[in-house]
Amino acid sequence: MGNTVKRIAVFCSGGDAPGMNAAIRAVVRIGNYHDLHVYGIYNGYDGLIKGDITRLEKGDVANIIHKGGTVLKTARCAEFMTKEGRQKAYNTLMANDIDAIIAIGGNGTFTGASIFYSEHKFPVIGIPGTIDNDIFGTDYTIGFDTAVNTAIDSVDKIRDTADSHNRLFFIEVMGRDSGYIALYTGLGSGASGIMIPESTIDVDVLVKELEKMVIKKKLFGLVIVAEGNENGNAQEIADLIAKRFSDYETKVAVIGHLQRGGSPTAMDRVLATRMGHGAVEGLLAGQKNVMCGIHNNEVVFVPLKDAIKKIKPIDDSLLSLPAKLS
Repeated sequence: MGNTVKRIAVFCSGGDAPGMNAAIRAVVRIGNYHDLHVYGIYNGYDGLIKGDITRLEKGDVANIIHKGGTVLKTARCAEFMTKEGRQKAYNTLMANDIDAIIAIGGNGTFTGASIFYSEHKFPVIGIPGTIDNDIFGTDYTIGFDTAVNTAIDSVDKIRDTADSHNRLFFIEVMGRDSGYIALYTGLGSGASGIMIPESTIDVDVLVKELEKMVIKKKLFGLVIVAEGNENGNAQEIADLIAKRFSDYETKVAVIGHLQRGGSPTAMDRVLATRMGHGAVEGLLAGQKNVMCGIHNNEVVFVPLKDAIKKIKPIDDSLLSLPAKLS
């Protein structure tokens, strides 16, 4: 492609993540720096199909770097999962003389982008925007740091009640298929236990750890549970423990969608800015059908098929830390 790229479009798809606006801002302003025409597509793939697209100038992205969510909105789109829907999307791009697109989102977003490229050979670069941090090829995804800090802030408040009443709290955080939020929240909040989808912890093991806490006269505790934990959600685990272990009064707290909202942290703002910059530079250099990530503090380009299919492993040694530290 090289210098044939003159008009690019950017959109968000899937779940929102704090920092998406910082990425949009970077794409627009770096594009303007290179004298590109930059367009925003509203409501993700649905907007791409329906032609909900507008030109974005530098002023249009002023005062958004600190805002959560996405000014371009986001939506699920069943129609894009059909070949006919993707043809409509391609027609929209052709009608607006768009040369390349930048898709901000997670696994589902990248899957759609990869299929779209295979059918139409239309240049696309993905930017990983998801609080789950489960995308292969990048150390961190946009929104993860903010989500963890939001969760830790909530856990810190719950700790006050747990300590005051000598209670054992099971706190559920997001992570249907990924335990990164639970792992980092647990380590960052000093939790007694962490339960995630990637590593099944038997309830018997948790009971033994709680027994040790009683011996140490530690009469309150915090257990962080990812919503996709194979043993069950926070309520189900709490019910099991209540039947097996009577020394604690168990309580449950579900943090929920609070984790997706709020002003992005400095880390997420910088990460998103670097990725937005990298995506535009990558398109100008001829990159396509790839994700722009950050690995070892360097901008990298990873084939979308790898970002989608390869598993991002969790360091098992980190899971053993709560028991050692408590």
